Amino acid sequence: MSEPVHRSEWLRGVLELCVLRTVSAGPTYGYAISADLAAAGLGDIKGGTLYPLLTRLEKSGLVTTEWRAGEGGPGRKYFTLTEAGRAELEQGTAQWHAFTSLIGAHLSAPPAPPARPAHTSRSTP
Repeated sequence: MSEPVHRSEWLRGVLELCVLRTVSAGPTYGYAISADLAAAGLGDIKGGTLYPLLTRLEKSGLVTTEWRAGEGGPGRKYFTLTEAGRAELEQGTAQWHAFTSLIGAHLSAPPAPPARPAHTSRSTP
């Protein structure tokens, strides 16, 4: 099945929230975050998209980072959700549900006839 062209635009708007959701499960690193998002059906999130987003989350105080030694390989940077990040996730999730409910209702409603401008007649004295 091919990916619709507009899907990447939708994902761009909600990717931060999805990353926060993944990190909320506990400390994790970039590749594992990408794998979790792919397993959720969001597709392959490239490092050039994910890592700048994680840096913004860190600068915003929504996640903290910690370097840990790798098992037989290089160390990994682990990301952990902060209390501010947890609050952002809760608020963003509520806003997302309200937004998708609104859009779902609009798209499911029968089309309304186009609005016509009000016609005013001018009478001359």
